[in-house]
Amino acid sequence: MLSQLSPKHSPRLHLCGCSCLVLILFLTEPGDSMENNHTFLYFAYGSNLLKERLQLKNPSATVYCVARLKDYKLVFGNHKGLASDRWHGGVATIEHSPGDEVWGVVWRMNMSDLESLDSQENVTLGAYSPVELSVKTKGQELNCRTYIMNSCVYAPPSPQYLQVIVMGAEQNGLPKDYQEKLRAIKTNMYEGPLPMMAELERARRRAKERNNHHSDV
Repeated sequence: MLSQLSPKHSPRLHLCGCSCLVLILFLTEPGDSMENNHTFLYFAYGSNLLKERLQLKNPSATVYCVARLKDYKLVFGNHKGLASDRWHGGVATIEHSPGDEVWGVVWRMNMSDLESLDSQENVTLGAYSPVELSVKTKGQELNCRTYIMNSCVYAPPSPQYLQVIVMGAEQNGLPKDYQEKLRAIKTNMYEGPLPMMAELERARRRAKERNNHHSDV
């Protein structure tokens, strides 16, 4: 069940009613520790599947589990058809589609990173509006928060953006058949420079160096 949290979202003909990269579960159930009261769960299914991508601006993120969103499908588009300057193509989002499913990674994050996630999804600019839905993991159903893209127009992703998604899916062990579906997605064949890819490569090198250092200690 999907409930509207903001009046910003209004469906249009020929536009994809779709959500962006995040689902958030606030951990405030009775019995939770004080630490949990200051964290939330974030479900990523786009570029934030990749740890190094998410941790660029959200250093508290740690893997919690893998989860599945039923009756939705992964699509790509841009707010009002405006191509992403960061990725030079459509970005990952979801739309309701009975019988389909979207797999992703649930990250535990500090509440202090919530503002940076909102900023990443351009909430203040009106690109996304928050809604509630449910994801499933290991027989458990979680009521979550996600962001719906407003005025979304379908557009294929750049090869580089899709590569980041595939890398994240591999990194976190998403189902093999789902990984194959991701690899089969058609791109816009963009071959120009993407500063974000260079930034991610530097982050991956730093992470590898840290891991090597810890293994030597």
